[in-house]
Amino acid sequence: MTTEQTPTGDTEGAASPAPAPAEGASGGATEAARGAAGEGVAEVAAGGAEPGAHATEAADGDRDDAGAPDAGEPTRGGRADDADASARTPSAGATEDAGAGSGAGGAEGDAGGVESGGPAAGAGGSGSAEGAKAPSEAEAELAAQRVERERIARRRAERQGPVESGGKLSGKAADLLAAVRAVESGEKASTPSFVEAAPAPRRPAPEPVRRPEPVPVAAAPDAETVGAVRAVLAEGGAPEALAPQAAAALGEGAEDTLRADPWQLLRVAGVRPEQADGFARALLGAECRPDDERRGRALTVWLLEQAAVAGHTALDLPALTEALGKRAVPDPDEAVQSALAEGDALVFQDALEEPGAPPAAARTDEEKEEEVPVRVLAGLERYALAEESLADALARLVNSVPKEAEGPWEAAVAALTGGAADLARQVAGHGLVLHTGGEAARAEPAALLAAARAAGLRVSAVCHTPDGARRFAAHLGEQPGGAVGTVAGLLSGASGPGRDAEGALDLDLLIVLDAPQLDVEAAAMLAESLPDGARLVLSGDPAVLWSAGPGRVFADLLAVPACPQVASRVPDPGPLGELVSGIGVGELAQVEASGKEIVIVPVRDAGEAVHRTVQLVADSVPRAFGIPPEETVVITPGHGGAAGTRALNTVLKERLNPGPGRFGGFDPGDRIVHSPAPGRTVPGRVVRADAEGLHLECAGAPVVVPRELVESRVRHGWALTAHQAVGGRWPAAVVVLPGDAADVLTRPWVYTAFGRADRHLSVVHGVEQALPRAVAESVAKPRTTRLRTLLRVQLPPAG
Repeated sequence: MTTEQTPTGDTEGAASPAPAPAEGASGGATEAARGAAGEGVAEVAAGGAEPGAHATEAADGDRDDAGAPDAGEPTRGGRADDADASARTPSAGATEDAGAGSGAGGAEGDAGGVESGGPAAGAGGSGSAEGAKAPSEAEAELAAQRVERERIARRRAERQGPVESGGKLSGKAADLLAAVRAVESGEKASTPSFVEAAPAPRRPAPEPVRRPEPVPVAAAPDAETVGAVRAVLAEGGAPEALAPQAAAALGEGAEDTLRADPWQLLRVAGVRPEQADGFARALLGAECRPDDERRGRALTVWLLEQAAVAGHTALDLPALTEALGKRAVPDPDEAVQSALAEGDALVFQDALEEPGAPPAAARTDEEKEEEVPVRVLAGLERYALAEESLADALARLVNSVPKEAEGPWEAAVAALTGGAADLARQVAGHGLVLHTGGEAARAEPAALLAAARAAGLRVSAVCHTPDGARRFAAHLGEQPGGAVGTVAGLLSGASGPGRDAEGALDLDLLIVLDAPQLDVEAAAMLAESLPDGARLVLSGDPAVLWSAGPGRVFADLLAVPACPQVASRVPDPGPLGELVSGIGVGELAQVEASGKEIVIVPVRDAGEAVHRTVQLVADSVPRAFGIPPEETVVITPGHGGAAGTRALNTVLKERLNPGPGRFGGFDPGDRIVHSPAPGRTVPGRVVRADAEGLHLECAGAPVVVPRELVESRVRHGWALTAHQAVGGRWPAAVVVLPGDAADVLTRPWVYTAFGRADRHLSVVHGVEQALPRAVAESVAKPRTTRLRTLLRVQLPPAG
């Protein structure tokens, strides 16, 4: 049946040279190799970045080396899937699809649309009047994020002076810094030279303005506005199906905005620069020029949005100007300055920490006055404010907790032993504690939560996925929903302990599991929601794939010695635990698996990989281990290609739940993934369909997806990418590694994919030596963030 051995590159029956992909497989390889944010991010992210993907194809687009939000959002841009969208280019000169709807899936090119969630004819991706009548959990979550961003913006407006720079600049960098300071003071930026003023010192973080509940839900654009936008789009040769999204992205007066500045079409998720250029040519005629200030400004913002899709919260200024040059912008520096002057982007100069130098918070006045090397960054205000808000909130938590355990905390510490006691002692005396470990290590924060609750403290725990919440609640011997929920549920107000009169969470202790999955905006909202004196524990496995959204919060915090870090000594058990632990340190070791916990299935090409995968899920695994097909997950590196999620889901549906697919390709009983909001993917199954929409059961709860949103928010879910699967575990996992995936495998991807199995792992192996090479050499790709710099300024090293 299969060849039993650990998944090293040397497998029986796989001694031939690396197989060429089967016909049609090259698409997956090409998509995968391009990276989740396409050439736009490749241009912007020096050295490449682990992308973030917006996707209903959940989180990573055509390759899974990308993690990103699952349902696109106009302010963040989108990603092209491999030409499945039906909305065509706005002009004859544009050759790519512009399909982007409320979701944005992986990247083929710089920013295209979702596989089918885009502006396909009849699929108005912004939602309908029906959807606006009854706010859903996803809408409430998005509205909460909007209100939080507005609150952060108000806080920033109250601050005196620009972001602390940490050094002096000259030349173009100084001009850019002058531009942003001029914008902050209400003046028009100018390019002439000036005498740079000394940077203003950072003020202590003020108390946050608490957000009351419930959060209002923004209404969808009215029919009149959408109609006016549709007329402008038609005049410019753009797909009229983009009208709802354009109206939502550009707000009131969207039609006038598009006429005055056609390149504002780039604000719509999935529209590419060449498409916006064609639209501008149709509207402006001879006035449309490559050196148009409006074009340079719009492209600057678009590139920063693509960088956010790839996981960056900011970009090095030289990388940004280089990318603008590649987009035929004659004067990239002028384009950046124009974006700064209009408030579309911000510029920062951050001190570069030298090895062995004391942290900024610990330097003497004399040391602070010395010139230090700096880097100049540009970024979108949205993520800059989120990082600053997160740094402020964490500093407030750290500084508001007494250093000695007192009252109930002493009782909680006394009730525990071993690793849980070590964790409790740190939590008792610190506002922020980091806890690292694998699946078995969850027992330690679970013991802490139980002891703290027994001591009379107000406690809660949240996980990235409903499955994670179920597994964590099992450690407590209870069901999810009480003290254990999800991050999305807590932030949206759908679950959790409730809030006090000031809007703060009514908690003494919040434990966040799956902490590597926190993007900077979600982390900022959580930290800002905690009252003074509360404890925050961030717990997770640092070896898994990073967050779907921008930032690398957990990794940045681990790199800053500003709070206690407790590493669990509890290993994951059995052959699977041994295998995954070795991968985490870069070793793909031989593992004794006498119970066939790990099985290798060598294949020659993508076609054979698909055939063997179906055989394993439908026949071999159920027969050998008694695990039914619905409890087996298939994980593959990308969505496209002959062995991607789309191809595998097609054949698995045909074998496991055949049907006509009368409702958008779905039938009752189909396994699906639902993407209700950016960064979220929830597995489920189809119950039925009617005039109201597609009825699903996700994490035990009923969900109704309106007809017009099905295409953009629901995908078949027998086969997933690793980013779709992160945060969940299944009794059995079949990991498919076709030959065209060799170039995109990384250690975090392999670690995450192999770690989704509880009892059995089958590896459909067609990449030969690329697998051990990826584990040994290919680490996580860098992301450009500012959080470490901000924390070093505000927090002294932990004692």
